Amino acid sequence: MEKVIVNGDPLTPQQVAKVAGRKAEVEVGGDLAARLEPARRVVEQAVESGAVVYGITTGFGALATTHIGEAEGETLQYNLIRSHCTGVGDPLDDEVVRAMLLLRARTLAQGHSGVRPVIVEKLIEMLQRDILPVVPSQGSVGASGDLAPFAHLAAPIIGEGQVRIDGVQMPASESGLSPVSLKTKEGLSLLNGTEGMAAMAALSLQRARRLVGAADVAAALTVEAVLGTATPFRPEIHELRAHPGQIVSAERIRNLIAGSEIVDSHSDNFDHAVQDAYSLRCAPQVHGAVSDTLDHVESILVREMGSVVDNPIVFPETGEVLSGGNFHGQPLAFALDFLAIAASELASISERRTDRVLDPARSQGLPPFLAAKPGVNSGYMICQYVQAALVAENKVLAHPASVDTIPTSGSQEDHVSMGWGAGTKLLKVLDNVRRVIAVEIMCAAQGIEYRAPLQPADGTGAAFDKVRSVVPTLDDDRSPSRDIEAIAELIATGAFDG
Repeated sequence: MEKVIVNGDPLTPQQVAKVAGRKAEVEVGGDLAARLEPARRVVEQAVESGAVVYGITTGFGALATTHIGEAEGETLQYNLIRSHCTGVGDPLDDEVVRAMLLLRARTLAQGHSGVRPVIVEKLIEMLQRDILPVVPSQGSVGASGDLAPFAHLAAPIIGEGQVRIDGVQMPASESGLSPVSLKTKEGLSLLNGTEGMAAMAALSLQRARRLVGAADVAAALTVEAVLGTATPFRPEIHELRAHPGQIVSAERIRNLIAGSEIVDSHSDNFDHAVQDAYSLRCAPQVHGAVSDTLDHVESILVREMGSVVDNPIVFPETGEVLSGGNFHGQPLAFALDFLAIAASELASISERRTDRVLDPARSQGLPPFLAAKPGVNSGYMICQYVQAALVAENKVLAHPASVDTIPTSGSQEDHVSMGWGAGTKLLKVLDNVRRVIAVEIMCAAQGIEYRAPLQPADGTGAAFDKVRSVVPTLDDDRSPSRDIEAIAELIATGAFDG
């Protein structure tokens, strides 16, 4: 199994996704102590000298002007975590929590936070033993770091809060995790940063790329099902526009339908195949634009995963401790919102293609709603209703969270990113998109069956076989819910990647 080393060096979104999905192991780098010691020495010297340094000898947020003596400094660290455990709502999924633990450890391991190695080691220990803090999904505005979520993430380090082990929730004090005694600044460093938003972005990026691939497969299946033409996917068309994602999407669809008896059966029928609807012939332009958006988001995320996002930041080279705003989530908030907008369009165009397969006026001879006995059977009629509902929900969820801001902390924090909310709603958008595409794949596969004895292409035929491995032919009405979820699970596990 791949191993990810946490030593403060940048991580990739792919590494984060693998650790989050338990497809990679993680361990602390051997030079961690040497890397952290200089910044820790600066913190200790600041305490000894009594200098006024934010977060070390002062209070936090709007209480930054309140001086904290050496005797109270360590108590403050515990109180910060306890007072910030204000999250509400359903807990985050395990994958998101694992990603947060990994990214939090990486940030602190950079040597600009002033924490001891034991803090990083404890975060990694939780990952290694899969002792996962229970982190409520609501309560962050994405500004001074994801404060409330990180407080819940950090609470088990001091033996408090709740954890989940093998799906069972329990007090951290009963988990077998030995608590750490916090020193000055360590509580504050556990709270500041953008890694909650970054964790959701990394996982969303992987899921969204799978959705683009699945959407290309769905489009190819639908082209065959409704007797569409292969002409719009010819390379010379896309070379004249040269958007990378468009070129790749067109090539993928072209290869999937190459050699199709169904497509070839009408390729010379100019009355039939002069021009398909936008949802078919413009699929590469739409899917490709989503793919290009993902590349943009990844470029932002890669920078973020190599950045120092703590506050205050310790500079061992000069002995300075500077308060700034690297914890502000605006870059990620914009990226998360843009990704939600782009991904929602995969669902919008997929629903339009599905409606074409089901509508007898536009499906080129398929039975109404793909019903075995139209009138007696409704077939897949109501599946398009499900798509319509999910697409409509996505239109609401795709409204940018980052255009809003509500001042906090007595207006000391008077502009916030709302990036955490952008991330949580993005995860919902992606789930909706996955199910919309699953419906299209299910309907298109059924449509292809009605084209027999003509055979699909090798590429679409392979996708068809995957569908039939979990969903049987619709020869009489039944509940399609489980079938939709079965295909959605195929998408989630990468069955249509490629």
